[in-house]
Amino acid sequence: MDDDVLIANPGSSSLKLRVIGPDNAVLAGQDGPEPGDDLADVVDRFLDGTPSVGAVGVRVVHGGPSFGGPLLVDDAVHDRLTDLDELAPLHNPPARALIQVLRRALPDTPVVACFDTAFHHTLPRAASAFAVPWAWTEELGVRRYGFHGLSHAWAAKRAAELLARPLDGLRLVTCHLGAGASLAAVQAGRSIDTTMGFTPLDGLVMATRSGAVDPGAVLWAQRRLGLAPGEVEESLEHHSGLLGLSGRSGDLRVVLEGAAEGDERCRLAVDVMQHRLRGAIASMAASMGGVDALVFTGGIGEHATSVRAAAIDGLTFLGAQVDLDANALSVGHDAVISPPDALVASLVVVAREDLAMAEEVRALLAHGG
Repeated sequence: MDDDVLIANPGSSSLKLRVIGPDNAVLAGQDGPEPGDDLADVVDRFLDGTPSVGAVGVRVVHGGPSFGGPLLVDDAVHDRLTDLDELAPLHNPPARALIQVLRRALPDTPVVACFDTAFHHTLPRAASAFAVPWAWTEELGVRRYGFHGLSHAWAAKRAAELLARPLDGLRLVTCHLGAGASLAAVQAGRSIDTTMGFTPLDGLVMATRSGAVDPGAVLWAQRRLGLAPGEVEESLEHHSGLLGLSGRSGDLRVVLEGAAEGDERCRLAVDVMQHRLRGAIASMAASMGGVDALVFTGGIGEHATSVRAAAIDGLTFLGAQVDLDANALSVGHDAVISPPDALVASLVVVAREDLAMAEEVRALLAHGG
């Protein structure tokens, strides 16, 4: 096949298209669409101006319990994907729609679904199971799925390369920090624990998402305020996190500015985020019986030097140390930010889900799909 791969990364209201060459160079790219744009028209215009591709990879947020790796999409697979819409109602339906558009636009080109949950299919039952009524687990599939898997997998691979050590000999805590945020405990290249759960709402404090919260508090607030289930979901998804704590913004840059200006709620938001982050990193390390390296990725992980430094400074009991000069200089590129004698290394890795997906697509098709 042609070694160029078209990578499509759809969000709930966004779309990133990249053509990845065999040397991982980005040969063409486009972000969009604009409001009101027809998805098929956007794809057709992009394809008209790009070289032919040998395969397509589409990011699908939720693969449910069945999809533990990339899968060549045919009509039967697409029908199975439909069953997962209720697990990720904002993200999976746009991905399915995009898959159908691409299959029609490129009828002779294989289209592969790459699942963000697949990397976490290696979670042991002790990490994936919730202590809820067994019928919820058996009949509803309630369990920890984990997310950001493509990012965690890439971060782990690049960390091993930067450290010049084999991945199968490393215990890594990969920290995907952005508007959405999650950690993974990656031992010998396999995810054995992670902070997001049944949905991407669980775990760390995020831009507008609450992260972990006592379900009893949610039930109490629902009864006290007379909230419908949809209103509870809206509150926890879009009015919590940094925004809820600070009252100013879900953008960490704005919250950090507010904290520097003396805004007490902004300071609290930063402190809570850091407290949860340090505790979660320590928990991931405990799942592996120790840690060899911390890996920061995602928009915040790559650019917020103060967040990285504060997290590492709070984990010196694990053997983590930060080289302040290296940390300050490492913005938006791969780097080691710990001193050479640190017992636990710290690194920055640029999130490249597009390259992780291209590798998955090529590997799948090389083995016959």
